[in-house]
Amino acid sequence: MPELPEVEIVRQSLNKKIQQKKVKKVIIRNKNLRLKIPSNFNTYFLNKKIIKVGRFSKYLIIYLPKDNYCLIHLGMSGTIHIVKNKSANKFTNTSFYNSPFLPKKHNHVELIFENFKIIYNDPRRFGFFQLIKNNTDLVKRFNHLGPEPFDKNFNLKYVCDFFKDKNKDIKNFLLDQKFVSGIGNIYASEILFFCKINPFKKVKLLSKKECKKIIINSRKILLKAISKGGSSIRNFKDTTGFKGGFQNEFKVYQQEGIECKNIRCYDFIKKKIISNRSTFFCDSCQK
Repeated sequence: MPELPEVEIVRQSLNKKIQQKKVKKVIIRNKNLRLKIPSNFNTYFLNKKIIKVGRFSKYLIIYLPKDNYCLIHLGMSGTIHIVKNKSANKFTNTSFYNSPFLPKKHNHVELIFENFKIIYNDPRRFGFFQLIKNNTDLVKRFNHLGPEPFDKNFNLKYVCDFFKDKNKDIKNFLLDQKFVSGIGNIYASEILFFCKINPFKKVKLLSKKECKKIIINSRKILLKAISKGGSSIRNFKDTTGFKGGFQNEFKVYQQEGIECKNIRCYDFIKKKIISNRSTFFCDSCQK
C-alpha cells in the first residue's frame, strides 16, 4: 500500500496536470469499489473545474466548486494514469504500482478533460472514491486518524502522553494510524533504524530523548523520500515517467542478510514478523 510520500508524489503530479482544468466527461465503468460510487458522482464533476488536489495522510482530496470534495484512496492496487486523448494507450502512471500494460477491464473511472483523461485502474478494487459535501464533513472524515508527522500537534507532549503506560511495541505504534497517520511498513523500519530504537521495544520504556528522535526522524525520512520521488516498489513512477529514488537509500527495509550500513557496525540486517508484517532492523545498532 502506498505510504505518505508516494501519495504526495501522486498529489503533486495530479495537481500540476488538472488544477483549474474543466472535466468534459465522466465515465463510470464499475461502481463496485470498496465503497460503491454514488449515482450522483457525475454531477460533482461534469463541466466543473478542479480547484486543486490536496492530501491528508494516504488520502487524495480533489477540491471542487461549491465546497465539494472527492476523496480518493488507492487501496492495495489502485493506480491513476494520465492518458492523452486519442493516444495509442500511452500513459504515465502516477501511483504506487506501475504495470507496462493497462488492462481495460480494471479501468473503473475516467475523468476526461480537453486534451487528456485521468483513468483509475484497480484490479483488486480495494480503493475508493468518496464524495464530501462540505468542509465540516471533510474534517469529520479524518477524526479517527492521528496527526501527520508534519503536523505541529505531533509533538513531544503528544507522543509521551500517548505512550504512557502502554505495553505495545514501537513498530506497531508507528503503523497505528490513530497515533500518527501516513507512515507504513517501509518508513517505520527506516525511521526506527535512524532513531537506533529496536522495533520490539515497548513504548512505555522509551525515554523523552527517544520520543524526540522519533518525531525528528519521522519528518526527516518522509521529507527525504518525497524529495527523491518516493520509493519505487514494483516500478512506481511519477507523471514524467521517472522512478522514485528513495529505495536506493534504504538502510534496513528489504535489506535482510546485508551488512549494516552504519560505520563500525559489522552485524547483518535481520527480518522478523510483527503483526503479519515484515520488520527489518539491526540488532547491534537498535537497542
